[in-house]
Amino acid sequence: MDKITQQRIAKLHPKVRAEVTEIIKQCDEALQGRAKIRIIQGLRTFEEQELLYAKGRLTKEPKVTNAKAGQSIHNYGLAVDICLIIDGKEASFDTKKDWDGDQIADWYECIKVFAKNGWDWGGNWLKFKDLPHFERRFLPKEKTLVKTSWQYLFKMKRDKGDYVIF
Repeated sequence: MDKITQQRIAKLHPKVRAEVTEIIKQCDEALQGRAKIRIIQGLRTFEEQELLYAKGRLTKEPKVTNAKAGQSIHNYGLAVDICLIIDGKEASFDTKKDWDGDQIADWYECIKVFAKNGWDWGGNWLKFKDLPHFERRFLPKEKTLVKTSWQYLFKMKRDKGDYVIF
C-alpha cells in the first residue's frame, strides 16, 4: 500500500479506517501483476464538494458530480474513489485491463473485494455511474446494520473531529 493511500485512509471516518486498510490489502493480494490499488479520494469537505458541484454549472468543465455539499457519502469519510497504479507510476481507470493475466479484469477483482466487505460500487448506480467510487452504506447501529443515506448522515450528531457518531 502506498503512502498516498495510507494518508487518505487516515482521514476517513475512524470506524472504517481499519476496514479500508484490510480491503486495500486484499485488493493488492488479488492483483498479482503490475497493478496496485490507490485511493485517489476519501474524505471530502463540504467546501471541496461545493467546488466539484460547480464544475459544469459555473464553469465550462464537464459535470463530475450531482451531489451538493452534504449530499456525498465522501463528506462523511465513508466513501473512497480508486484508481490502479501501474508499475508504481501510471494511474489507470481502465476497467477492462487484466494486468496480472488471470483472465479477470483487475478493476473487477477490486470490485469483488469491496463487495465481499459490504461496500457499494458506484458502477452499479442507475443514473450517474461512478466507476472509481465505493461507499459504506450499511453502518452498525445498536447491534443491527442501518442503511445510510446522505440525509440520514446529515442529521447525525458529530464528535469533536466532526465525524458522525455511530
